[in-house]
Amino acid sequence: MVALAQSDVVLVIEDDLATRKLFRTALKTEGYAVVTVGDGLDALKYLEMHTPAAVILDLGLPRLHGSDVLSEMAAQGWTERTPVIVVTGERTDYLDASQFACVLHKPLTPDKLVATVRRCLSKPSGAQGI
Repeated sequence: MVALAQSDVVLVIEDDLATRKLFRTALKTEGYAVVTVGDGLDALKYLEMHTPAAVILDLGLPRLHGSDVLSEMAAQGWTERTPVIVVTGERTDYLDASQFACVLHKPLTPDKLVATVRRCLSKPSGAQGI
């Protein structure tokens, strides 16, 4: 089990409902509190009011692309205090690596997701390719 305070949450930003449920189940099984949103605008609304322990961010989001969410998070200083794990089937070479902690490429297993969240929460920021 992961030692997080009761108020600490992992925010999952993923548009695909089945993937969102899979990520939520995998993280909850390991003891994480999880909040999920399905698009970039809802993610920013959540982040305006809450500071999660970590963010899992899909890039291919409706209404506001994940790269735009990441840029806004960085502009607001949110990425300095919250590790962001980019999850995507897209290329990531255009992203500013200082804005996220890790990258996971789809498809991925729930075990790999959980291990990456664990690793990113235990290390200082600095992007890592997975």
